[in-house]
Parts: sequence; structure tokens; C-alpha cells
Amino acid sequence: MANPTTNLLEYWDRYAKGVTAEADPNTAFGWTQWEGHGPGKELLGDPFSALELGCGRGIEVAALARDGVKAEGVDISPAQIAQACERWEVFGARFHQSNVLEFLQSSERSWDTIYSVWGAVWFTDPNALLPLVRDRLEPGGRLVFSHAEPVPGSSGPQGMYGGGFRGRRVWLHQWSATPEEWSRLLEAAGFERAQVWVEPAPESDHVGTLIGVARK
Repeated sequence: MANPTTNLLEYWDRYAKGVTAEADPNTAFGWTQWEGHGPGKELLGDPFSALELGCGRGIEVAALARDGVKAEGVDISPAQIAQACERWEVFGARFHQSNVLEFLQSSERSWDTIYSVWGAVWFTDPNALLPLVRDRLEPGGRLVFSHAEPVPGSSGPQGMYGGGFRGRRVWLHQWSATPEEWSRLLEAAGFERAQVWVEPAPESDHVGTLIGVARK
């Protein structure tokens, strides 16, 4: 059986090489998949320092760094991190190539805000991830994340293949949970004042966005 970490590396490197849209920090922090729809950067509060889990090309990290936040991002994909460093280190943004669990386990740092925009929170076992995130937050710090709303009737890890069904078996897991299930997971990890909801899509029959905010 293929190694999950190897699959993640290959999947996200392949994704990075296929992205052609121009990255623009001015449009950062659309938590939903619908441009100009839903809440924005205000969900982060007013952090002095911030870490993005699964930062991809680093657009949100760059936007924060440009505004004076001590902003960093971590991503498992060398291709994504190379693109981020090339574009955004000029703003003072910092990037790390690593599995997020390994990064948090080995770090002695802490941040005011840790966040994930359709990123690693969606692709990492929350029972392993959430306690590590809480440990790396400053007192009063917050975790903010977003991803697609869950498919009705699904819960837990959901397998998916990358690159369609005709190529090599490159697979990964997304974790599905309702807002109520997410709230319980966050509280079990020691977070307080957890707020998790589904932000409706602009049209009623379209896919919404699950958004979570919790504090240490």
C-alpha cells in the first residue's frame, strides 16, 4: 500500500504545477469558494503572529505579512513552498516545507492565530491535529478554518483519488464532520467558545462552506 505522506506530496505537487491563476494578496481571505462571499480577515482577530496550515502558494500569508503581521505558512508540497518563497518572501513572509503534524510536534514556537483556508485541517485527522494546534497557540489565541460543507450522512475520513480515476492510485483523505461534530472535537481538544457553522452558498442549491472559529 502506498505511503499516505508520499501520496500527499505527489498530490499537492501535481496540483501546484497545474495552477495557472495569478496569485493576488488583495483578494486573500475569502474563506468560501465563492468570490466576494462570506466573512473575511476579521475572523482572525488582530494577531501579531499567525501560522497557516496548508498554505499552498502562500497568498494569505503574504497578505498578512504585507500588513505587518509576523506571518508564516507550512505546506507538505515542495512545489507549493517554492512558489510561495519566490513570490512572497519580499513581504517578510516565511514558509516551511513539512507535514503539519511533524512541524507542530517539533516546533517550540507559538502564534496568536493558526488558520487553514481549505487547507490542512481538512486533510488531517482532527484527533491528532487539534491538540497540537492548541498547544502552539498563545493564551487567548484562536484557530480559524474552512472547507467544503460535509456530504449529508458522511462522517470521519473520506477517501479520494487525485488526478481522476485513470492514473496511478494517488489517494488521500479528507475529514468530514458536521458543525456539531466539529464543536465536540474542538472542545475535547481543550478549545473554548467554539463556533462552527455552514456559510450558505450564494445560490440555495449550491455547496456551502463549513467555517470554524475556536479559542484557547
